[in-house]
Amino acid sequence: MRYWLMKSEPDEASIDDLAKAPQRTLPWTGVRNYQARNFMRDIMKIGDGVLFYHSSCPEPGIAGIAEVSSTPYPDPTQFDPKSDYYDAKSTQETPRWTLVDVVFKKKIQLIPLAELRAHPELADMRVLAKGNRLSITPVTEAEWAFITKQLAKQTA
Repeated sequence: MRYWLMKSEPDEASIDDLAKAPQRTLPWTGVRNYQARNFMRDIMKIGDGVLFYHSSCPEPGIAGIAEVSSTPYPDPTQFDPKSDYYDAKSTQETPRWTLVDVVFKKKIQLIPLAELRAHPELADMRVLAKGNRLSITPVTEAEWAFITKQLAKQTA
């Protein structure tokens, strides 16, 4: 089993949206970075843990826990000319972009970026690295354990 931090802008897909979705599952659409795509396409497996991170918002941070719930498949937004994620170079025969589905596990009290930075146990966490802009990053087993056991407080 592996662990991941996956960023989403809450106005596109929030932890609350995931909790309310049919079967509490959403496709992780719109990834247009090759390294992040490769994580989903080549490494992620069903059952991998996900730290659901709200980004590009007034207070970024980890907002919930999810799990990878599908094998990778083509992201349908790449084929839709009306989508912000349309890719004219991608075809049904040779799709460039893939996604996985994630399933809701629990909402937690937001763990802001500043709080993550305050813990020496998380000093090497990729999301905290200077210049890191990837929407999907690996999380070590030790980082996962510290966050889920020490910092994650479930909301009502």
